[in-house]
Amino acid sequence: MEFYEQQTRHEEPQTQSLLKIPLLFVAHVVLALAAWSVLMAAGYALQPNLSQTLILALSFLVPFVAGFGINRFRQNVLATTVWIFGLAWFFIVVLWVLDMPTGPGQCYQCDATEKLSRTFFSIPGPGGLMDNDGPFLATWPVAAMFGYSIGARLSMKKSEEE
Repeated sequence: MEFYEQQTRHEEPQTQSLLKIPLLFVAHVVLALAAWSVLMAAGYALQPNLSQTLILALSFLVPFVAGFGINRFRQNVLATTVWIFGLAWFFIVVLWVLDMPTGPGQCYQCDATEKLSRTFFSIPGPGGLMDNDGPFLATWPVAAMFGYSIGARLSMKKSEEE
């Protein structure tokens, strides 16, 4: 009986740690998306006429500052891994776009590269897929994830062991 009690006392912190890691990861993803959402809400409220390139830069910079600030005060290495979620999200949307049918007004006779460049970057012009919301649904949130991760990484303090 005594051995069992000792074993369960030692397992509880490990179990808590296993639950804490994914919750912290999700919390940092939510914080990165919240920073980006504040930017998007301000943009829709003010309705400025900005280029997509500037919006992409702001989608990177605002979460960058948020990640830097949050991780400066609450050091956590998981904040630096948020980019993985952004990359996985981008790949999911890429597969969705590549599977979309084309037709008149919807990137008619586009090859895969043109389909992706017109959908996510509107180069040379919008392709018409996803109602031209490719940057909003994929490009800008992914930039936010990368910005948050890089900001969090730059705010990490060096440990004494390094």
